[in-house]
Amino acid sequence: MGVLGFVGLGVMGEPMCRNLARKSGHRVIGLDRTSAPLERLAADGVAAAGVLGELATQAEIVFLSLPGGAEVGEVCDGADGLVALLRAGQTLVDLGTSPVALARAPVARTREAAIAGTLSIMVDAERPTLERLRPLLATMATDVTHCGAPGAGQFVKIMNNAVLAQTVVALAEALAAARAHGVDGKLLFETLARGSADSFALRNHGMKAMLPGEFPERAFSVAYMLKDVRYALEARARRRPRRARRAHRARLTRGGGRGGLRQRVLAGDREAPCTRPVDATSSPFLYMAASTVSLLCSRCMRCRYRPRLAYQGRPPGFAGEAANV
Repeated sequence: MGVLGFVGLGVMGEPMCRNLARKSGHRVIGLDRTSAPLERLAADGVAAAGVLGELATQAEIVFLSLPGGAEVGEVCDGADGLVALLRAGQTLVDLGTSPVALARAPVARTREAAIAGTLSIMVDAERPTLERLRPLLATMATDVTHCGAPGAGQFVKIMNNAVLAQTVVALAEALAAARAHGVDGKLLFETLARGSADSFALRNHGMKAMLPGEFPERAFSVAYMLKDVRYALEARARRRPRRARRAHRARLTRGGGRGGLRQRVLAGDREAPCTRPVDATSSPFLYMAASTVSLLCSRCMRCRYRPRLAYQGRPPGFAGEAANV
């Protein structure tokens, strides 16, 4: 195995690329829209590529860590995209979260886990490809799960984030209710952590961000979570499309920015609607709660969730291997 390429050096991509360069024993070439992460990674031996063509010419395996399907399309599609540039024998590994129909699959856990190399990675590549990639994935993750057919890994991650979003909503409402009733929020969360309500979201998002009211900027953004929730709803719609559900989904997801959705707050013993626009910059988790509590309501998720995986093999014109990780 020769040179490795890495495209997308953002919040998660930069520490993953660093671990790959430090632990894999292979030369790594990086590419990003900004120069700052490449300058930091130079100390770890990561070389900078000027354009996709330069990276595709040299790298045997190319990793992508991009925000979503639109960005993956920009990098992979077209005459100058990776699908056209990669040759037989090269492998494209997508580490981001994109629609199931695009057959992309992601990593899970936090930026801290990316820095420590303790991520969880969900893979839906064929077994021989997975085993060839496993030593490289192990530089970034402690858990590598083979999820099945193409698209399955991506779907598992989308469900991971959908469940996480609903858990954060529950924590936000519990914290608001506790404070409204004069119960200390710290006491509440510590007590929940000692019982059956304990969770990763409680110990991380709840105790480290929601409780002190400190929301780091270089972390998983509300916009990304809304994107993943939309992917979950789109996957379900492909399985059982209904006009009413499409209209409901469109109404809930329209806008997706500040004030585009309305919040609901707990007032005493009753839930009361509030028409005040949510300020996502001052309280990202409140905005996430306000958004996803409606996006994942029982009207959307009541029926059996069995989406169709629309991936049909390699993209047209792609001669290499596609590993969805």
